[in-house]
Amino acid sequence: MANGNGKKKKKKIIIFSIIGAVVIVLGVLVFLGSRRETIISVQTEKAERRTITQIVSATGKIQPEIQVKINAEVSGEIITLPVREGQRVTKGQLLVRIKPDAYQAQYESAQANVEMANASLSKAEAEYKRAKDLYAKKLISDSEMDIAKAGYLSSKAAFDQASAASKQARDTFSKTTIYSPMAGVVSQLISELGERVSGSTFTQGTEIMTIADLSSMEARVDVGENDVVMVQKGDTARIEVDSYKDRKFIGVVTQIANTAKSTGVGTQDAVTNFEVRIRVSTPEGVQFRPGMSMAADIETETHTNVLTVPIQSVTVRIPKKEMKEEPKEGEAQLIAGKKKEEDKLEEVVFVVKDGVAKTLPVKRSISNDTYVEVKGDGLEGQEVVSGPFKAINRDLELDSKVKVDNKSARRTGASADTDKK
Repeated sequence: MANGNGKKKKKKIIIFSIIGAVVIVLGVLVFLGSRRETIISVQTEKAERRTITQIVSATGKIQPEIQVKINAEVSGEIITLPVREGQRVTKGQLLVRIKPDAYQAQYESAQANVEMANASLSKAEAEYKRAKDLYAKKLISDSEMDIAKAGYLSSKAAFDQASAASKQARDTFSKTTIYSPMAGVVSQLISELGERVSGSTFTQGTEIMTIADLSSMEARVDVGENDVVMVQKGDTARIEVDSYKDRKFIGVVTQIANTAKSTGVGTQDAVTNFEVRIRVSTPEGVQFRPGMSMAADIETETHTNVLTVPIQSVTVRIPKKEMKEEPKEGEAQLIAGKKKEEDKLEEVVFVVKDGVAKTLPVKRSISNDTYVEVKGDGLEGQEVVSGPFKAINRDLELDSKVKVDNKSARRTGASADTDKK
């Protein structure tokens, strides 16, 4: 029995010894691992001088610069419609005729009233003239003279009223026939022959058709409120129209709206845009049609021979002087004035010197899709960290150990290009 207990005791000692050795080894490994410096793999690109063109992108529709909507100004049946959609028309050409019978009758009745009022006026005028002669000779009284004068004035007022009514009736009658106000193309025909339309002097009537000058087209795009302040009249725009793949057209900004167009007001999806109009140069053989979808890149500003870095290289960090003295191990670093932390952030780029990341403060200016113009001392010609995104925006700090791996970046880029093809 004693021998068996001794064996068990010996076995326990061996097991605990093994466990203790494993714990010690693990502790040593953890200690050594904690003492090992982390090396961050990065890609770099030289800060060089380039020409930078700032772009504002927007989408919209192609529309004629000049188009006129033809609306009915009187009510009735369309009895003549000699044009069709897509037909070219000249200025003054007949477009539509609305049944004029009722309006013609009103005009003729008004004309008859004018003739009657004119006859009454002539009679009253003769009597008033005769009364003035008699009154001058003191042959009639004051009251008789006043009666003659009142009769004349009343007849004149009736004549003026009848003449105004006749003029209005003539104007209404003339609106039953509509002529083209400009040379162009019937870009849209809404009403048909025999259809009844409505209209009046005080309200917008039924829309019958649209006449457009398709020789002069423009792009109408919606630009966000943050970008519209950068756009000016005369800016060049490069335009892509969905109907003409792989082609770019040149345009010039001609008009910027003063009033915003807002959608989703009062919701989280509220959007505020301003309409910008761009005159488009139409090459020979290209025929734009109203309503075609398009996208425009408006070149708002160009700077030549300026220092640039990849756009993703510029990040923000807390200035070193804002940090408290070196904290003890395991103690979090605290930032003075925590409420104003965002105000103390400064824009920097990371440059690589002897395998160590250093920060250089920069001031950002205009940018394009790839590069941003920066101003900073001692930056030109430096190897600036350009990737990866996670390293630039979170991992890298001043004096971080880095390993430059541009070959990997080039392989990744080549692979991406291959995938695109």
